[in-house]
Amino acid sequence: MTRPERVTIAQRSVTLPDPQDCTDNADSLALLEALFDALVRRGVDGRYHPALAEHWTLSDDARRWQFTLRPGLTFHDGRAIDAEVMRASIARMQRPDVGATLGAPAVWGQYLGGARITALDSRRLEIETAEPCADLLDVLVSGYALPPDRIDQAGFLDAPVGSGAYRFVDWGDGRSMIMERNPDWWGGPVANPELAWIGVPDRTQREESVLDGHATIGTKLSPHREYGPDLTRVPHIDPTGILFLLNAAKGPFTDRRLRRAVNLAVDREALIDRVLGGAGRPLHGFVSPAHVGAVDLDPADGYDLDTARRLLAEAGVPDGLTMDVDCPTRLPDEALALTDALGEQLQRIGITLRRHVIEDRTAYAEAVRDKRIHDMCLFDSSPISTFRVLYEKIDSRQNGAWWQGYSNPEVEARLDTARMEPDPMKRQTLHQANFRALRRDPPWLTLYNHLVATVIRGRHDAWRMRPDGVLDVALLPVLA
Repeated sequence: MTRPERVTIAQRSVTLPDPQDCTDNADSLALLEALFDALVRRGVDGRYHPALAEHWTLSDDARRWQFTLRPGLTFHDGRAIDAEVMRASIARMQRPDVGATLGAPAVWGQYLGGARITALDSRRLEIETAEPCADLLDVLVSGYALPPDRIDQAGFLDAPVGSGAYRFVDWGDGRSMIMERNPDWWGGPVANPELAWIGVPDRTQREESVLDGHATIGTKLSPHREYGPDLTRVPHIDPTGILFLLNAAKGPFTDRRLRRAVNLAVDREALIDRVLGGAGRPLHGFVSPAHVGAVDLDPADGYDLDTARRLLAEAGVPDGLTMDVDCPTRLPDEALALTDALGEQLQRIGITLRRHVIEDRTAYAEAVRDKRIHDMCLFDSSPISTFRVLYEKIDSRQNGAWWQGYSNPEVEARLDTARMEPDPMKRQTLHQANFRALRRDPPWLTLYNHLVATVIRGRHDAWRMRPDGVLDVALLPVLA
Protein backbone atom coordinates (compact mmCIF):
# COMPACT_ATOMS: atom_id res chain seq x y z
CA MET A 1 0.00 0.00 0.00
CA THR A 2 1.07 3.62 -0.47
CA ARG A 3 2.17 5.90 2.32
CA PRO A 4 -0.99 7.50 3.83
CA GLU A 5 0.15 11.07 3.15
CA ARG A 6 1.13 10.40 -0.47
CA VAL A 7 -1.28 10.54 -3.37
CA THR A 8 -0.25 8.10 -6.09
CA ILE A 9 -1.31 8.84 -9.67
CA ALA A 10 -1.25 6.02 -12.22
CA GLN A 11 -1.06 7.23 -15.81
CA ARG A 12 0.22 5.74 -19.04
CA SER A 13 3.66 7.33 -18.85
CA VAL A 14 5.76 9.64 -16.71
CA THR A 15 7.75 11.63 -19.24
CA LEU A 16 8.79 15.24 -18.76
CA PRO A 17 9.44 17.08 -22.02
CA ASP A 18 10.94 20.53 -22.46
CA PRO A 19 8.33 22.75 -20.75
CA GLN A 20 7.81 24.73 -23.94
CA ASP A 21 7.43 21.78 -26.29
CA CYS A 22 4.18 21.84 -28.23
CA THR A 23 2.66 18.64 -26.86
CA ASP A 24 -0.84 17.21 -26.70
CA ASN A 25 0.22 14.36 -24.37
CA ALA A 26 -2.10 14.72 -21.38
CA ASP A 27 0.27 12.73 -19.16
CA SER A 28 3.19 15.07 -19.86
CA LEU A 29 0.96 18.13 -19.56
CA ALA A 30 -0.25 17.01 -16.13
CA LEU A 31 3.37 16.94 -14.93
CA LEU A 32 4.13 20.31 -16.50
CA GLU A 33 1.02 21.93 -15.04
CA ALA A 34 1.97 20.69 -11.56
CA LEU A 35 5.57 21.97 -11.72
CA PHE A 36 5.28 25.13 -13.80
CA ASP A 37 3.09 28.20 -14.16
CA ALA A 38 2.27 30.48 -17.06
CA LEU A 39 0.68 33.91 -17.11
CA VAL A 40 -2.75 32.29 -17.36
CA ARG A 41 -4.21 28.89 -16.52
CA ARG A 42 -7.10 26.98 -18.04
CA GLY A 43 -9.97 26.35 -15.62
CA VAL A 44 -12.59 23.61 -15.38
CA ASP A 45 -14.90 25.96 -17.32
CA GLY A 46 -12.48 25.84 -20.26
CA ARG A 47 -11.68 29.54 -20.01
CA TYR A 48 -8.51 31.32 -18.94
CA HIS A 49 -7.99 32.47 -15.39
CA PRO A 50 -5.24 34.54 -13.75
CA ALA A 51 -2.11 32.61 -12.82
CA LEU A 52 1.24 34.43 -12.64
CA ALA A 53 -0.56 37.42 -14.10
CA GLU A 54 -3.26 38.81 -11.85
CA HIS A 55 -4.87 40.70 -14.74
CA TRP A 56 -4.26 41.72 -18.37
CA THR A 57 -5.53 44.00 -21.12
CA LEU A 58 -5.67 43.77 -24.91
CA SER A 59 -5.61 46.78 -27.21
CA ASP A 60 -8.44 47.49 -29.64
CA ASP A 61 -6.29 46.38 -32.59
CA ALA A 62 -5.67 43.00 -30.87
CA ARG A 63 -1.89 43.38 -31.07
CA ARG A 64 -0.74 44.81 -27.74
CA TRP A 65 -1.11 42.76 -24.57
CA GLN A 66 -0.17 44.06 -21.12
CA PHE A 67 0.10 41.70 -18.16
CA THR A 68 0.49 42.68 -14.52
CA LEU A 69 2.23 40.00 -12.47
CA ARG A 70 1.26 39.09 -8.94
CA PRO A 71 3.62 40.51 -6.31
CA GLY A 72 6.15 38.27 -4.59
CA LEU A 73 6.32 35.45 -7.15
CA THR A 74 9.20 32.99 -6.73
CA PHE A 75 10.61 29.83 -8.23
CA HIS A 76 10.83 26.71 -6.11
CA ASP A 77 14.44 27.60 -5.21
CA GLY A 78 13.36 30.98 -3.84
CA ARG A 79 14.55 33.18 -6.70
CA ALA A 80 12.18 35.94 -7.74
CA ILE A 81 9.98 35.88 -10.83
CA ASP A 82 9.56 39.34 -12.29
CA ALA A 83 8.62 40.79 -15.66
CA GLU A 84 12.14 40.33 -16.98
CA VAL A 85 12.05 36.61 -16.19
CA MET A 86 8.74 36.33 -17.99
CA ARG A 87 10.09 38.32 -20.92
CA ALA A 88 12.99 35.87 -21.28
CA SER A 89 10.69 32.86 -20.88
CA ILE A 90 8.27 33.98 -23.60
CA ALA A 91 11.08 35.18 -25.87
CA ARG A 92 12.43 31.62 -25.73
CA MET A 93 9.20 30.51 -27.45
CA GLN A 94 10.24 32.57 -30.48
CA ARG A 95 13.25 30.36 -31.15
CA PRO A 96 13.10 27.97 -34.13
CA ASP A 97 14.27 25.06 -31.94
CA VAL A 98 11.45 25.47 -29.39
CA GLY A 99 7.89 24.21 -29.69
CA ALA A 100 8.52 21.28 -32.00
CA THR A 101 5.90 18.59 -32.62
CA LEU A 102 6.28 15.47 -34.80
CA GLY A 103 9.05 17.08 -36.81
CA ALA A 104 7.24 20.39 -37.35
CA PRO A 105 9.41 22.94 -35.50
CA ALA A 106 8.64 26.34 -34.05
CA VAL A 107 4.88 26.04 -33.58
CA TRP A 108 4.92 28.99 -31.16
CA GLY A 109 7.03 31.03 -33.55
CA GLN A 110 4.06 31.20 -35.93
CA TYR A 111 2.38 33.49 -33.41
CA LEU A 112 5.27 35.13 -31.56
CA GLY A 113 7.67 35.56 -34.47
CA GLY A 114 8.37 39.25 -34.88
CA ALA A 115 6.65 40.09 -31.58
CA ARG A 116 8.18 42.75 -29.34
CA ILE A 117 8.30 41.55 -25.74
CA THR A 118 9.12 44.20 -23.14
CA ALA A 119 9.42 44.29 -19.37
CA LEU A 120 7.89 47.72 -18.66
CA ASP A 121 8.87 47.51 -14.99
CA SER A 122 9.29 44.76 -12.40
CA ARG A 123 5.65 43.63 -12.61
CA ARG A 124 4.37 44.74 -16.03
CA LEU A 125 5.02 42.83 -19.23
CA GLU A 126 4.00 43.94 -22.72
CA ILE A 127 3.73 41.72 -25.78
CA GLU A 128 3.12 43.41 -29.11
CA THR A 129 2.54 40.92 -31.90
CA ALA A 130 3.40 41.58 -35.54
CA GLU A 131 -0.17 40.75 -36.57
CA PRO A 132 -3.49 40.87 -34.69
CA CYS A 133 -3.83 37.78 -32.50
CA ALA A 134 -6.81 38.04 -30.17
CA ASP A 135 -6.49 34.34 -29.26
CA LEU A 136 -2.86 34.65 -28.14
CA LEU A 137 -3.73 33.23 -24.72
CA ASP A 138 -4.13 29.89 -26.51
CA VAL A 139 -0.35 30.08 -26.98
CA LEU A 140 0.68 31.84 -23.78
CA VAL A 141 -0.99 29.18 -21.63
CA SER A 142 2.08 27.11 -22.57
CA GLY A 143 4.51 29.96 -21.86
CA TYR A 144 5.72 28.69 -18.49
CA ALA A 145 8.04 30.77 -16.32
CA LEU A 146 11.50 29.20 -16.56
CA PRO A 147 14.75 30.09 -14.75
CA PRO A 148 16.67 31.76 -17.60
CA ASP A 149 20.10 30.62 -16.41
CA ARG A 150 19.08 26.96 -16.07
CA ILE A 151 16.47 25.99 -18.64
CA ASP A 152 18.93 25.36 -21.47
CA GLN A 153 21.56 23.72 -19.27
CA ALA A 154 22.14 19.98 -19.44
CA GLY A 155 20.29 18.13 -16.72
CA PHE A 156 17.49 20.64 -16.17
CA LEU A 157 14.80 18.01 -16.73
CA ASP A 158 16.58 15.69 -14.29
CA ALA A 159 15.83 18.15 -11.47
CA PRO A 160 13.36 20.73 -12.86
CA VAL A 161 12.74 24.03 -11.11
CA GLY A 162 9.46 25.81 -11.73
CA SER A 163 6.97 27.87 -9.75
CA GLY A 164 3.95 25.55 -9.74
CA ALA A 165 1.79 24.18 -6.97
CA TYR A 166 4.20 21.25 -6.57
CA ARG A 167 7.98 21.07 -6.63
CA PHE A 168 10.17 18.23 -7.81
CA VAL A 169 11.69 15.87 -5.22
CA ASP A 170 13.17 12.96 -7.18
CA TRP A 171 12.54 10.38 -9.87
CA GLY A 172 11.75 7.57 -7.46
CA ASP A 173 12.73 4.22 -8.97
CA GLY A 174 13.33 5.74 -12.38
CA ARG A 175 9.81 4.99 -13.59
CA SER A 176 8.07 7.44 -11.29
CA MET A 177 8.29 11.05 -10.15
CA ILE A 178 7.86 12.34 -6.60
CA MET A 179 6.64 15.88 -5.92
CA GLU A 180 5.88 17.79 -2.74
CA ARG A 181 3.57 20.69 -2.05
CA ASN A 182 4.96 24.18 -2.72
CA PRO A 183 4.10 26.20 0.41
CA ASP A 184 4.82 29.48 -1.41
CA TRP A 185 2.57 28.93 -4.42
CA TRP A 186 0.63 32.02 -5.46
CA GLY A 187 -2.64 30.07 -5.20
CA GLY A 188 -1.98 29.01 -1.63
CA PRO A 189 -0.98 25.57 -0.36
CA VAL A 190 -2.82 22.83 -2.24
CA ALA A 191 -4.80 20.03 -0.62
CA ASN A 192 -2.38 17.11 -0.84
CA PRO A 193 1.17 17.29 0.56
CA GLU A 194 2.91 14.75 -1.68
CA LEU A 195 2.38 13.15 -5.08
CA ALA A 196 3.88 10.05 -6.65
CA TRP A 197 3.36 9.71 -10.39
CA ILE A 198 3.78 6.18 -11.74
CA GLY A 199 3.79 5.03 -15.34
CA VAL A 200 1.48 2.10 -16.05
CA PRO A 201 1.09 1.72 -19.84
CA ASP A 202 -1.61 -0.96 -19.71
CA ARG A 203 -5.10 0.39 -18.98
CA THR A 204 -6.30 -2.76 -17.25
CA GLN A 205 -3.31 -2.66 -14.92
CA ARG A 206 -4.03 1.00 -14.13
CA GLU A 207 -7.61 0.08 -13.29
CA GLU A 208 -6.47 -2.72 -11.01
CA SER A 209 -3.95 -0.46 -9.28
CA VAL A 210 -6.80 1.86 -8.27
CA LEU A 211 -9.09 -1.00 -7.27
CA ASP A 212 -6.46 -2.66 -5.08
CA GLY A 213 -5.39 0.60 -3.42
CA HIS A 214 -1.90 0.90 -4.88
CA ALA A 215 -2.95 4.06 -6.73
CA THR A 216 -5.13 6.89 -5.48
CA ILE A 217 -5.96 8.14 -8.99
CA GLY A 218 -6.01 6.44 -12.38
CA THR A 219 -6.32 8.33 -15.66
CA LYS A 220 -7.60 7.28 -19.10
CA LEU A 221 -9.52 4.32 -17.72
CA SER A 222 -12.63 2.61 -19.06
CA PRO A 223 -15.64 4.96 -18.88
CA HIS A 224 -18.07 2.05 -18.60
CA ARG A 225 -16.55 -0.14 -15.92
CA GLU A 226 -18.15 -0.14 -12.47
CA TYR A 227 -15.58 0.74 -9.83
CA GLY A 228 -17.63 0.44 -6.64
CA PRO A 229 -19.08 2.87 -4.09
CA ASP A 230 -15.72 3.89 -2.60
CA LEU A 231 -14.38 5.24 -5.89
CA THR A 232 -15.39 8.27 -7.93
CA ARG A 233 -15.51 7.77 -11.70
CA VAL A 234 -15.44 10.94 -13.81
CA PRO A 235 -16.05 10.19 -17.52
CA HIS A 236 -14.86 12.81 -20.01
CA ILE A 237 -13.88 13.06 -23.64
CA ASP A 238 -10.35 13.18 -24.90
CA PRO A 239 -10.49 16.38 -27.00
CA THR A 240 -8.10 14.91 -29.57
CA GLY A 241 -10.27 14.25 -32.61
CA ILE A 242 -9.83 11.05 -34.60
CA LEU A 243 -10.31 11.74 -38.31
CA PHE A 244 -9.10 11.21 -41.84
CA LEU A 245 -7.30 14.07 -43.55
CA LEU A 246 -8.61 14.39 -47.12
CA ASN A 247 -6.26 15.26 -49.96
CA ALA A 248 -7.93 18.37 -51.37
CA ALA A 249 -4.91 19.23 -53.52
CA LYS A 250 -5.36 16.43 -56.04
CA GLY A 251 -7.61 13.47 -56.66
CA PRO A 252 -11.29 12.95 -55.89
CA PHE A 253 -11.39 15.13 -52.76
CA THR A 254 -10.71 18.28 -54.71
CA ASP A 255 -14.49 18.09 -55.19
CA ARG A 256 -16.29 19.41 -52.11
CA ARG A 257 -19.30 17.19 -52.92
CA LEU A 258 -17.20 14.07 -52.37
CA ARG A 259 -15.77 15.44 -49.12
CA ARG A 260 -19.31 16.07 -47.92
CA ALA A 261 -20.52 12.71 -49.20
CA VAL A 262 -18.04 10.63 -47.19
CA ASN A 263 -18.93 12.56 -44.03
CA LEU A 264 -22.62 11.84 -44.58
CA ALA A 265 -21.98 8.15 -45.32
CA VAL A 266 -20.50 7.30 -41.91
CA ASP A 267 -22.64 6.00 -39.05
CA ARG A 268 -20.35 7.22 -36.27
CA GLU A 269 -22.30 5.62 -33.45
CA ALA A 270 -22.05 2.20 -35.12
CA LEU A 271 -18.35 2.79 -35.80
CA ILE A 272 -17.74 3.66 -32.14
CA ASP A 273 -19.64 0.59 -30.95
CA ARG A 274 -17.67 -1.72 -33.21
CA VAL A 275 -14.17 -0.28 -32.87
CA LEU A 276 -14.20 1.18 -29.35
CA GLY A 277 -16.87 -0.87 -27.62
CA GLY A 278 -18.91 2.29 -27.23
CA ALA A 279 -16.12 4.30 -25.56
CA GLY A 280 -16.34 7.32 -27.82
CA ARG A 281 -18.38 10.34 -28.78
CA PRO A 282 -19.23 11.18 -32.41
CA LEU A 283 -17.26 14.07 -33.85
CA HIS A 284 -19.60 16.01 -36.13
CA GLY A 285 -17.34 18.97 -36.83
CA PHE A 286 -13.73 20.05 -37.11
CA VAL A 287 -13.35 20.55 -33.34
CA SER A 288 -14.67 18.69 -30.29
CA PRO A 289 -17.46 19.80 -27.93
CA ALA A 290 -14.69 20.94 -25.53
CA HIS A 291 -13.55 23.62 -27.99
CA VAL A 292 -14.72 27.22 -28.12
CA GLY A 293 -17.09 27.61 -31.05
CA ALA A 294 -18.33 24.03 -31.28
CA VAL A 295 -22.07 23.85 -31.95
CA ASP A 296 -24.23 21.06 -30.58
CA LEU A 297 -25.98 19.94 -33.75
CA ASP A 298 -28.44 17.10 -34.18
CA PRO A 299 -26.34 13.90 -34.50
CA ALA A 300 -28.78 12.62 -37.13
CA ASP A 301 -27.58 15.44 -39.38
CA GLY A 302 -24.28 13.60 -39.70
CA TYR A 303 -25.60 10.40 -41.32
CA ASP A 304 -27.58 10.51 -44.56
CA LEU A 305 -26.89 7.83 -47.17
CA ASP A 306 -29.42 9.17 -49.65
CA THR A 307 -27.82 12.62 -49.75
CA ALA A 308 -24.36 11.02 -49.90
CA ARG A 309 -25.38 9.00 -52.98
CA ARG A 310 -26.92 12.10 -54.58
CA LEU A 311 -23.68 14.04 -54.07
CA LEU A 312 -21.67 11.24 -55.67
CA ALA A 313 -23.98 11.31 -58.67
CA GLU A 314 -23.67 15.08 -58.95
CA ALA A 315 -19.87 14.69 -58.85
CA GLY A 316 -20.06 12.31 -61.82
CA VAL A 317 -19.39 9.02 -59.96
CA PRO A 318 -22.88 7.57 -59.36
CA ASP A 319 -21.49 4.04 -59.18
CA GLY A 320 -18.79 5.00 -56.69
CA LEU A 321 -15.01 4.76 -56.98
CA THR A 322 -11.87 3.34 -55.37
CA MET A 323 -9.80 5.51 -53.05
CA ASP A 324 -6.34 4.97 -51.60
CA VAL A 325 -6.04 5.43 -47.85
CA ASP A 326 -2.91 5.65 -45.68
CA CYS A 327 -3.05 3.97 -42.28
CA PRO A 328 -0.57 3.79 -39.37
CA THR A 329 -0.47 0.87 -36.94
CA ARG A 330 -0.78 3.03 -33.79
CA LEU A 331 -1.79 6.50 -32.67
CA PRO A 332 -4.60 5.69 -32.57
CA ASP A 333 -4.12 2.13 -31.40
CA GLU A 334 -7.28 1.04 -33.21
CA ALA A 335 -6.01 2.39 -36.55
CA LEU A 336 -6.19 -0.84 -38.55
CA ALA A 337 -9.56 -1.93 -37.19
CA LEU A 338 -10.96 1.55 -37.70
CA THR A 339 -9.82 1.75 -41.32
CA ASP A 340 -11.36 -1.65 -42.08
CA ALA A 341 -14.65 -0.74 -40.39
CA LEU A 342 -14.79 2.58 -42.21
CA GLY A 343 -14.18 0.81 -45.51
CA GLU A 344 -17.19 -1.44 -44.90
CA GLN A 345 -19.42 1.56 -44.22
CA LEU A 346 -18.27 3.47 -47.31
CA GLN A 347 -19.01 0.42 -49.46
CA ARG A 348 -22.70 1.26 -48.92
CA ILE A 349 -22.33 4.21 -51.28
CA GLY A 350 -19.97 2.43 -53.67
CA ILE A 351 -16.64 3.70 -52.31
CA THR A 352 -13.90 1.08 -51.96
CA LEU A 353 -10.86 1.81 -49.81
CA ARG A 354 -7.46 0.46 -50.83
CA ARG A 355 -5.36 0.44 -47.66
CA HIS A 356 -1.66 1.38 -47.45
CA VAL A 357 -0.19 0.50 -44.04
CA ILE A 358 2.86 2.35 -42.70
CA GLU A 359 4.33 0.86 -39.51
CA ASP A 360 6.90 3.57 -38.72
CA ARG A 361 4.75 6.20 -36.99
CA THR A 362 7.40 8.94 -37.23
CA ALA A 363 7.83 8.30 -40.96
CA TYR A 364 4.05 8.34 -41.29
CA ALA A 365 3.81 11.78 -39.65
CA GLU A 366 6.62 13.04 -41.84
CA ALA A 367 4.82 11.88 -44.97
CA VAL A 368 1.67 13.69 -43.86
CA ARG A 369 3.61 16.83 -43.04
CA ASP A 370 5.35 16.69 -46.44
CA LYS A 371 1.93 16.25 -48.10
CA ARG A 372 2.83 12.86 -49.54
CA ILE A 373 -0.49 11.22 -48.80
CA HIS A 374 -2.84 9.28 -51.04
CA ASP A 375 -6.51 10.26 -51.21
CA MET A 376 -6.92 10.21 -47.42
CA CYS A 377 -4.97 9.33 -44.29
CA LEU A 378 -5.87 8.48 -40.73
CA PHE A 379 -4.69 11.20 -38.36
CA ASP A 380 -5.84 13.29 -35.42
CA SER A 381 -6.32 16.91 -34.47
CA SER A 382 -5.19 17.78 -30.98
CA PRO A 383 -4.92 21.51 -30.16
CA ILE A 384 -7.64 22.51 -27.70
CA SER A 385 -7.52 25.92 -29.40
CA THR A 386 -10.13 26.40 -32.14
CA PHE A 387 -8.09 29.30 -33.47
CA ARG A 388 -4.94 27.19 -33.77
CA VAL A 389 -6.79 24.40 -35.59
CA LEU A 390 -8.12 26.89 -38.12
CA TYR A 391 -4.83 28.73 -38.54
CA GLU A 392 -2.41 25.81 -38.58
CA LYS A 393 -4.46 23.12 -40.34
CA ILE A 394 -7.25 24.68 -42.42
CA ASP A 395 -6.13 28.15 -43.56
CA SER A 396 -4.75 27.66 -47.10
CA ARG A 397 -2.67 30.83 -46.87
CA GLN A 398 -0.47 29.36 -44.13
CA ASN A 399 0.43 26.07 -45.86
CA GLY A 400 0.70 24.55 -42.38
CA ALA A 401 2.38 21.26 -41.54
CA TRP A 402 -0.88 19.28 -41.57
CA TRP A 403 -2.76 21.27 -44.24
CA GLN A 404 -3.65 19.13 -47.27
CA GLY A 405 -4.75 21.54 -49.99
CA TYR A 406 -8.13 22.64 -48.64
CA SER A 407 -9.33 26.19 -49.25
CA ASN A 408 -12.41 28.07 -48.08
CA PRO A 409 -12.22 31.87 -48.53
CA GLU A 410 -15.37 32.40 -46.42
CA VAL A 411 -13.81 30.62 -43.44
CA GLU A 412 -10.49 32.39 -43.89
CA ALA A 413 -12.13 35.83 -44.02
CA ARG A 414 -14.03 35.07 -40.83
CA LEU A 415 -10.81 33.87 -39.18
CA ASP A 416 -9.18 37.20 -40.07
CA THR A 417 -12.06 39.02 -38.41
CA ALA A 418 -11.76 36.84 -35.31
CA ARG A 419 -8.03 37.56 -35.03
CA MET A 420 -8.82 41.28 -34.76
CA GLU A 421 -11.74 40.94 -32.31
CA PRO A 422 -10.78 41.58 -28.65
CA ASP A 423 -14.20 40.53 -27.31
CA PRO A 424 -14.03 36.76 -26.54
CA MET A 425 -17.80 36.29 -26.90
CA LYS A 426 -17.78 37.86 -30.36
CA ARG A 427 -14.85 35.62 -31.31
CA GLN A 428 -16.82 32.63 -30.10
CA THR A 429 -19.70 33.62 -32.39
CA LEU A 430 -17.29 33.85 -35.33
CA HIS A 431 -15.82 30.43 -34.54
CA GLN A 432 -19.36 29.00 -34.33
CA ALA A 433 -20.09 30.36 -37.81
CA ASN A 434 -16.95 28.65 -39.09
CA PHE A 435 -17.99 25.42 -37.39
CA ARG A 436 -21.24 25.45 -39.36
CA ALA A 437 -19.49 26.44 -42.60
CA LEU A 438 -17.01 23.59 -42.26
CA ARG A 439 -19.84 21.12 -41.87
CA ARG A 440 -21.22 22.24 -45.23
CA ASP A 441 -17.77 22.09 -46.83
CA PRO A 442 -15.65 19.75 -44.65
CA PRO A 443 -11.87 19.65 -44.98
CA TRP A 444 -11.68 16.25 -43.23
CA LEU A 445 -13.70 13.13 -42.54
CA THR A 446 -14.28 13.53 -38.80
CA LEU A 447 -15.16 10.44 -36.75
CA TYR A 448 -15.01 10.59 -32.96
CA ASN A 449 -13.35 11.56 -29.70
CA HIS A 450 -12.35 8.84 -27.30
CA LEU A 451 -14.38 8.65 -24.11
CA VAL A 452 -12.27 7.90 -21.03
CA ALA A 453 -12.55 8.19 -17.27
CA THR A 454 -10.48 9.43 -14.37
CA VAL A 455 -11.08 7.41 -11.22
CA ILE A 456 -10.31 8.70 -7.69
CA ARG A 457 -10.42 6.80 -4.42
CA GLY A 458 -13.20 8.08 -2.15
CA ARG A 459 -16.40 9.95 -2.96
CA HIS A 460 -15.75 13.31 -4.61
CA ASP A 461 -18.88 13.83 -6.70
CA ALA A 462 -18.32 17.58 -7.17
CA TRP A 463 -14.88 17.17 -8.70
CA ARG A 464 -14.51 17.60 -12.48
CA MET A 465 -11.77 17.21 -15.07
CA ARG A 466 -10.70 20.17 -17.16
CA PRO A 467 -12.12 20.06 -20.70
CA ASP A 468 -8.64 19.69 -22.16
CA GLY A 469 -8.42 16.28 -20.48
CA VAL A 470 -5.42 17.25 -18.35
CA LEU A 471 -5.37 16.23 -14.69
CA ASP A 472 -4.93 19.48 -12.73
CA VAL A 473 -3.57 18.31 -9.38
CA ALA A 474 -3.84 21.81 -7.95
CA LEU A 475 -7.63 21.37 -8.00
CA LEU A 476 -7.78 17.94 -6.37
CA PRO A 477 -9.73 17.51 -3.14
CA VAL A 478 -8.04 16.21 -0.01
CA LEU A 479 -7.08 12.61 -0.79
CA ALA A 480 -4.13 11.89 1.52
